[in-house]
Amino acid sequence: MAVNRLWLDVPYGQKDEAKALGARWDPAAKRWYAPRPGMDGLHRWAPLPDVPDLLPGEDRTFGSGLFVDLVPSSCWFTNVRSCVDERDWERLRRMITRRAGHRCEACGRGEDRATGRWLEAHERWAYDPATRTQTLKRLLCLCTDCHMATHMGLADIQGKGAQARAHLQAVTGMSSIRARAHIDAAFTQWRTRSAATWRLDLSILTDAGVTLAPPPEAAARTHQAQQRLQGVRTGAIPTVPRSIAPAPRISPRSERPASTPSIERPGPFDPPIPSADHSRR
Repeated sequence: MAVNRLWLDVPYGQKDEAKALGARWDPAAKRWYAPRPGMDGLHRWAPLPDVPDLLPGEDRTFGSGLFVDLVPSSCWFTNVRSCVDERDWERLRRMITRRAGHRCEACGRGEDRATGRWLEAHERWAYDPATRTQTLKRLLCLCTDCHMATHMGLADIQGKGAQARAHLQAVTGMSSIRARAHIDAAFTQWRTRSAATWRLDLSILTDAGVTLAPPPEAAARTHQAQQRLQGVRTGAIPTVPRSIAPAPRISPRSERPASTPSIERPGPFDPPIPSADHSRR
């Protein structure tokens, strides 16, 4: 990595504009920079302080491993990225991938452009049924394949359920019978939680100085989710292109428990989030 880079915080949606104004992409650092001082057009992307590797109140042991991770239907497609200011999302994305060593925290693999495997952000949530509060407890880095297996419902809708189930079994070592029981239990819990309306608690982000864009009200979230779900089914709303090849057998990580991962720790049913350099250049 070059020394004394004039780094920039360029949101993904503004990359073309920044490039046209002279910004350059560092593929090793996976970050945009100004090639020389005094480029006034790039000042609005001047870097903000890094987000701490451990967010205030974050529990990085919460929901470890790979498991089917569904959220109530009222929160479909309402992920952290959609609730965070664009520039702050860039800071979060950079922190999530850096602290994971640019590896998937479930299977240990890195990105692979040839097969369309990217590193994506995923959320782990805790649920308090007494207060109907859905609290963000952890952010983690998953590869495209693990993220797809996590969101098994979306994978089924996209016609990729078989690949997702095969990957779940490959990473966890589950038998087909055990995997089916795990998936069925996850959907049973999802149906129970979908009968309630949940309030989102994103305090681990706000306490870290991250600026939020207010999420839609619960009723609006349900309506928007239904519209987007229909769009995904019909192809009107495309997902991030990916190439899904049969996953090789991956030995379970030593810290992964032998028992079926708890489904008491779900995360959002969100669309895939591209890594920083996906289609950047």
